[in-house]
Amino acid sequence: MSSLTMHTATVPTCIRALNSLAAILEKAAAHAEARKINPAVLLGTRLFPDMLPLAMQIHVANDIAQGGAARLAGAPVPTFEAKERSLAEWIAASRATVAYLQSLPPAQFEGAEDRTITWQTRSSTKSMQGTAYLFNHLLPNVFFHVTTAYDILRQSGLQIGKADYLAA
Repeated sequence: MSSLTMHTATVPTCIRALNSLAAILEKAAAHAEARKINPAVLLGTRLFPDMLPLAMQIHVANDIAQGGAARLAGAPVPTFEAKERSLAEWIAASRATVAYLQSLPPAQFEGAEDRTITWQTRSSTKSMQGTAYLFNHLLPNVFFHVTTAYDILRQSGLQIGKADYLAA
């Protein structure tokens, strides 16, 4: 077994989460088609009125995974365009984020644990040391938004379970 590196903690973990998200979204597309549900209705569904809808959960999961990995790799942070997308386009966007993550070489993450990571939130600029950023911001946010997307779809009648979420 190899030692834990910032690359192995970041890239394969985010890839697994986003691949699971894309697979769940593919099931949602088939579910919507079989039951004659407008996919736009699913994309607008929320768990609670003050929570983000499914489309934004997908957006944020992709944006945080892509941007966070880029910051840790010392690469330019790509823009994950905020725009309305169809379910098929969200699946493709998630697959494209996975491809981007796969393109980041392990060597780029060397020294990331000690690198100061700075990013902009809606209300402020934040900075954190690389390891803390990965484990206290990046991964928890990716998991939160993927889980919330899963929960929205499960609540909407999609027959998925823990194995779908944990799928490799």
